Amino acid sequence: MKPSLLLYLHGFNSSPQSLKAQQMADYCRLHRPDIRVEIPQLPCYPAAAAELIDQLVASALPNYRIGLVGSSLGGYLATWLSQRYDLPAVLVNPAVKPYELLVDYLGEQENPYTGERYVLQPQHMDELRQLDVADLATPAHFWLLQQEGDEVLDYRQAVAKYAACKQTVEPGGDHSFVGFERFPSDIIAFLGL
Repeated sequence: MKPSLLLYLHGFNSSPQSLKAQQMADYCRLHRPDIRVEIPQLPCYPAAAAELIDQLVASALPNYRIGLVGSSLGGYLATWLSQRYDLPAVLVNPAVKPYELLVDYLGEQENPYTGERYVLQPQHMDELRQLDVADLATPAHFWLLQQEGDEVLDYRQAVAKYAACKQTVEPGGDHSFVGFERFPSDIIAFLGL
């Protein structure tokens, strides 16, 4: 049997140091050291981020069973990657239409984790649109973890898009997904790792 690889994709202006990414990595280190955990620092621009994770999965696929976890914009990217490679994915408060949401962020940005400065431009919204998955070919591959108190994204978009998928929708909470530390064991089981 192939060894397991968990690929965690962080959100917009985030990093591998985000709380959920670290909680997932810490859980695996303590309870499932057999799982290789990859949490890449995603490039600021969508096409470059897609290319990075596409190459990572393509090179790992022959040797590993791969499961995806994506938060916010990482959830959007995980949906694209899941569809592309037929992989299971857990989506945490995922962005559904980031090309609409991030229009408000056009212009100069600074990633608070890395200090990297960059300029978000309209063409980057087009890059995001090109990654959109209109119809989920395999709804059983997805588990939506969603909190209704998300102050950044309209949670109803994700509930509707992933309606045919496994869902855990909680009242309250926020965009960070309060209490995420309750889920790593179940996430690993769902991903089959």
